[in-house]
Amino acid sequence: MSETSIGRGAEDRHRIDETKVKRLVDRIADLRRVVVAFSGGADSTLLLAVCLQVLGNDNVVAATADSPTLPRQELDETRALARELGATHVVFTSHEMEDERFRTNPTDRCYYCKAELLAHLRILAKSHNMYSIVYGATAADLGDHRPGMHAAVQAGAVAPLLDAGLNKDDVRALSRRLGLRTWDKPAMACLSSRFPYGTPLTKEGLTRVEKAEDFLRRELGFRQVRVRDQGEAGVPIARIEVESDHLLRLVQEPLRSQVIERLKAVGYTYVTLNLEGFRSGSLNDVLSTQERASLQEPVEEV
Repeated sequence: MSETSIGRGAEDRHRIDETKVKRLVDRIADLRRVVVAFSGGADSTLLLAVCLQVLGNDNVVAATADSPTLPRQELDETRALARELGATHVVFTSHEMEDERFRTNPTDRCYYCKAELLAHLRILAKSHNMYSIVYGATAADLGDHRPGMHAAVQAGAVAPLLDAGLNKDDVRALSRRLGLRTWDKPAMACLSSRFPYGTPLTKEGLTRVEKAEDFLRRELGFRQVRVRDQGEAGVPIARIEVESDHLLRLVQEPLRSQVIERLKAVGYTYVTLNLEGFRSGSLNDVLSTQERASLQEPVEEV
């Protein structure tokens, strides 16, 4: 791709401020050689595509962390997307589940996961003679509880989409302009986000969530779905979230019975539906305003 293909497109539904696009291109050009933290979502796929376009394939490495918190389907997706984009792709094993600070699932859980990820990426960048680590944060990531971003800033990682001022609508519009099939991909978060803070994370629990969501997505066709894993004393409760206009479909027969049967088969004792529908980060509702603020203050780079 050439730089001109990032320019204005006649088919954009959302009008992007073209100064943002120029800032993005200029920011990436300044970095010269980069490792891209690549999850296969809309944000990181756009970032990888633009890095390849601006810097060339020899100056970009896509890196994906494989762990029990990543659904197998998403791992396969990163491999497929990297091939489609022509990117050098490295998949490495991360070990956040061996860190008790992560495994106990505190409110700053994501900090320890991101710190583990970035430690691997620093080694990878050095071995490939890359100058910078970049990740796909956007302007939208400034508003919620995001301790992982603190770890990224501390490690000196760069967020070109955020630096350029791109929001989620910009990301999707620019992705569509570049012909990326992820332009309308639903948001995805790691499987650990399905458990209330303070609930210990186990491979068994993560697998239970993955199987339940995989069934709802791949077999039943729900695009945006979360299975929040709740319950106490070894009695797992599934709290399903789907988009509000799909709630009625989920409670109608024969689908209702199919969902109950399958989710009990993967390990849930009770199967419930959240009538509020899907909300990203809904488990953050338990955090106080003070907790949110204290975990979003700027941190010093190290």
